[in-house]
Amino acid sequence: MNEILVLAEHRDGELRDITFEMLGKAASLAETGGTTVTALLLGAGVGEMADGLACYADEVLTVDHGNLANFNSAVYQPVVAEAVKSRGPAAVLVGSTAFGVDLAPSLAVELSAPLASDVIDIAVDGDAFSVTRQIYEGKIDAKVSFRDAPTVLITVRASAFPVELGTKGGSVSEFAATVPDEPAMRRFVEYVEAAVGDVDIAASEVIVAVGRGIKEEENMALVQELAELLGGVVGCSRPIVDAGWLPKDRQVGSSGKTVKPKLYVAVGISGQFQHISGMKAADTIVAINKDPKAPIFSAADYGIVGDLFKVVPALKEKIAEVRG
Repeated sequence: MNEILVLAEHRDGELRDITFEMLGKAASLAETGGTTVTALLLGAGVGEMADGLACYADEVLTVDHGNLANFNSAVYQPVVAEAVKSRGPAAVLVGSTAFGVDLAPSLAVELSAPLASDVIDIAVDGDAFSVTRQIYEGKIDAKVSFRDAPTVLITVRASAFPVELGTKGGSVSEFAATVPDEPAMRRFVEYVEAAVGDVDIAASEVIVAVGRGIKEEENMALVQELAELLGGVVGCSRPIVDAGWLPKDRQVGSSGKTVKPKLYVAVGISGQFQHISGMKAADTIVAINKDPKAPIFSAADYGIVGDLFKVVPALKEKIAEVRG
């Protein structure tokens, strides 16, 4: 098996988490397949980022050019295609982000390579890859195999894999590629950061999420107090947003945000697949629900079967006691 190539994604001079998630998974696959991991980094003034990638890959290839300062798939695609044709990797991993969704399909067409999009798992058996992706809005996990091809393309869902500690210490080298100018019909103008509310749950290490089990809006204070005691923020499932009790940017799930905090406490959330898909990457998941058959318990590390209006006050009291 040839190398596994990971296309690094960065924004405003910082590598994004999806890059390290893909590199960690690639390292595991490479160990199974007896091959190596190469990171491909395009941009302008990327030396420091390349050094940061070196401990996560066996080799870091850089293409440093002013035309690559900001992402434009019309400029990036020819460069990535040239690298793939030159290196002949067994697989190319790209983030299933706005960056990857724009780039990967047309890249696959140019390379005549099979593409699997938005995958949540990747496996290797000998020299063949298979992937798992969700269909029917996440109701079914489908295992997908590729047609025979020298290179396959895979876009990876954010937070599908954990960020592993980098221990490789790989080499850094420049890849000589022809970098085109931006076409007149498609130019980068500016990057506009999406509006974030008073709290960014995606960046929070502790989230206390609330569902329809809270019953009334006035009971939301109970969950807010628990979150404050834990040093976290309040998230929610869709019914809370639909009721207007919290804004959309607090919603966790397939139609909300994907989060991966150190601690996720689900209070009164039944745990339908749409919600679980957005929080299953949390380090530790605690579920509180009076229904012992609630799906949320299948994703939880710790489960408390009980009335949240009795359990949460008891938890608050105990946490306050421990914190002195």
